[in-house]
Amino acid sequence: MARGEITHVEFPVTDVEAAKRFYGAVAGWEFSAMPEFPDYWMFRTGEASGGAIGIRDATAPHVVRLYVTVDRLEEAVAAAEANGGSVCQPPAEVPGMGRYAAVHDPEGNELGLWENAPGS
Repeated sequence: MARGEITHVEFPVTDVEAAKRFYGAVAGWEFSAMPEFPDYWMFRTGEASGGAIGIRDATAPHVVRLYVTVDRLEEAVAAAEANGGSVCQPPAEVPGMGRYAAVHDPEGNELGLWENAPGS
């Protein structure tokens, strides 16, 4: 995945089954549960991209969040802060997959940042 590529989107929902029906009918997405992340259902939109639906403010953020791939997570977080942004989710690990954080841009929009685990 290239730096800056949008690779994941999270949709917060309150009615999981209604959301699955909606996105399945509109976009043709198929959802799969993630046993290691209860109340989080993944979908694919391409070879290296996709997203998930999760419970709003529990397993997903309050608003829709796009994730972009970065080379170095801490550097991207620092760059966000140095350019008028703020951290809304500090760096955290997804074991065996990578690390993520989320920032607000200067306008208050959320942006997720993703760093792949070494070798992935």
